[in-house]
Amino acid sequence: MQEGWCRTVLGCGVLWSSCVQAQPTDEDTLALIYGNQRSVSIATGSQQPIRRAPAVASVITAEDIAAMGAVDLDEVLESVPGLHVGRSANSYNALFAIRGIYTQYTPQTLVLQNGLPTAVLFQGNKISLPLSYPVENIARIEVLRGPGSALYGADAYSGVINIVTKTAADISGTELGLRAGSFGTTQAWVLHGGKLGEADVAAYLDLGVSQGYRRTVDADAQTRNDAAFGTHASLAPGPVHTQGRHLQGQVDLEWQRWRLRVNLRLLDRYGEGAGVAQSLDPVARISFDRHSADLSWSDAQFTRDWSLSFGASHLYFGQRLPVPLLVFPAGTTFPTGSFPQGMIGAPETRERQLRLWVLAGYAGFKGHRLRFGGGHDDLNLYHTHETKNFDFAASGLPVPLPDVIDFSESAPFLMPHRRRVSYLHLQDEWQLAPDWTLTAGLRHDRYSDVGATTNPRLALVWDARYDLTLKLLYGSAFRAPNYTEAYSISNPVARGNPALLPETIRTAELALSWQAGKGLDLGANVFRYRMKNIIRAVPNATPGTGSTFQNTGRQHGRGVELEAGWEASPRLRLAGNLAWQHAIDDTTGRDAGHAPHREAYLRAEWRSGLGWMASGQLNRVADRRRTAGDTRPPVPDYTTLDLALRTERNAGRWDFALSLRNAFDADVREPSFAPGQIRHDLPMAPRAVFLQASHAL
Repeated sequence: MQEGWCRTVLGCGVLWSSCVQAQPTDEDTLALIYGNQRSVSIATGSQQPIRRAPAVASVITAEDIAAMGAVDLDEVLESVPGLHVGRSANSYNALFAIRGIYTQYTPQTLVLQNGLPTAVLFQGNKISLPLSYPVENIARIEVLRGPGSALYGADAYSGVINIVTKTAADISGTELGLRAGSFGTTQAWVLHGGKLGEADVAAYLDLGVSQGYRRTVDADAQTRNDAAFGTHASLAPGPVHTQGRHLQGQVDLEWQRWRLRVNLRLLDRYGEGAGVAQSLDPVARISFDRHSADLSWSDAQFTRDWSLSFGASHLYFGQRLPVPLLVFPAGTTFPTGSFPQGMIGAPETRERQLRLWVLAGYAGFKGHRLRFGGGHDDLNLYHTHETKNFDFAASGLPVPLPDVIDFSESAPFLMPHRRRVSYLHLQDEWQLAPDWTLTAGLRHDRYSDVGATTNPRLALVWDARYDLTLKLLYGSAFRAPNYTEAYSISNPVARGNPALLPETIRTAELALSWQAGKGLDLGANVFRYRMKNIIRAVPNATPGTGSTFQNTGRQHGRGVELEAGWEASPRLRLAGNLAWQHAIDDTTGRDAGHAPHREAYLRAEWRSGLGWMASGQLNRVADRRRTAGDTRPPVPDYTTLDLALRTERNAGRWDFALSLRNAFDADVREPSFAPGQIRHDLPMAPRAVFLQASHAL
């Protein structure tokens, strides 16, 4: 009788937490009443409903991506509250800035693919993901906003992005696809899911080429040099160079409790964006080779109370320059000499990352779910190679050499370096009461070169009512210095410092998740953080001797994020979010700069009932300030509108999609970092149209 009363009140939408304690906490029941319950694993390492996850997290599914009409990863991530995708001048690499933490390479955001890090050792950036990352093989994307080092270790600082690729369960048979559109873009792919003997197999192959968009930079770093030294060498006004071609493939094999994934990603002859020195470079071509493999074993019922998994992964990454960098163009002149052919350089790297891990779960204590883990990483930047036609004077200015010389043995930009990391972590999910859960975690990382760090997390989750969940969160995180910051040896502008300590951050959050009605989900969270030991290049005491990386910066910030999703009818779905943040550089007392203070996003999806679907999304980015010492006006605000029209997916026939990006051709700019180097910032893509056809066999 009590259960029946509770179900009646559930249907009316007025049940309070006292009744929740008396009725079963069945997610399937809530799903029937309020719609599908999305789940997430990034918050604890195990699958659980997103509204009860002890973190502020977002999940984007393959269906969401298709509805957006998105053609690459960056477009998808812009839909996440508080996450902004910027660009660096160098190769136009993506910068995933979360909650206002925005630096030159943004290594403070950890990007995973199937739970494994993608960062490059050299600068800690995501150089293996430049320009675009195709979305056809993505099953879901999980984003954790806030610290995640208690689970994921280094770089899980401002947030974590996990790209989960498709398995045999996500692919039925074989799918062929072709896309063509603006900027000379052509892409073809094939997906297959099925059986290979007793094993489930998923395979993916993707080929693409693009001439890139050619938005104009009217003044660059060489423009400034020309004004200072009376030359006329700058190639500005001129276009950025974003062309390139790629080959990407994956094989996923699952047999009983074993899983093997093999990945290949070749990025060939990519342009240099706005130039490695923020001086236009029309000639350089960069190639990136990335291949990886991981083997894992998992048993959710190893014994009655224990689960167990372990695995190993290997990643190779290499950077080559088929055509060397033009650091500054022909005719460049400094007081130390002239460069009739331009300043030419070709830094190349190769690295191997080997990772071993083991995880165990124990549920033998009533009300507790324990998780133990440990592992070892061997991170080896084993090869560096550099040729160039310049050296540096004691003043820090370049000195011309008679020819291009190989400095690999004598004075390269960085000598090979190997780092070893061992770690242990413990987590307890404690069900204090039927509607209260306390998650406590601790991870200890020990580095062979930068010492040890320990990072805790606490999360108290309260199901205040059947439709309302509150979360109180606290955690710390760290970022270890990358190899450039610690070990650069021949760059007089910013020399490495092997005595560096990791950057640290402490964050407190309060979050609310409310199922306000059938098909209506609302969320809100507020956060505060404080960063210490920020690594920055500090001028040396002796004038003219450049800078050295030091632990000198401090920053604090706060913000609010609001989001909503509404199934207005079986045919109409609306989703949107608002984000506000404010970050202060404690060293200068000024705004930390670059990141938007305000962001707004709105998406509408409409199914016609006749076999096709239309969608539109509006993205507003506003209030981006400059850093101290940069006297330029604030970075201009912008609003973009994207539209998409597609047929519903059906096996045995062709499906089509039409995507219009930046429909009103807004002049989108991302901030250039060095004051005045690229005076009017980095121009982004103009209006673009893409037509896609796919066939499920």
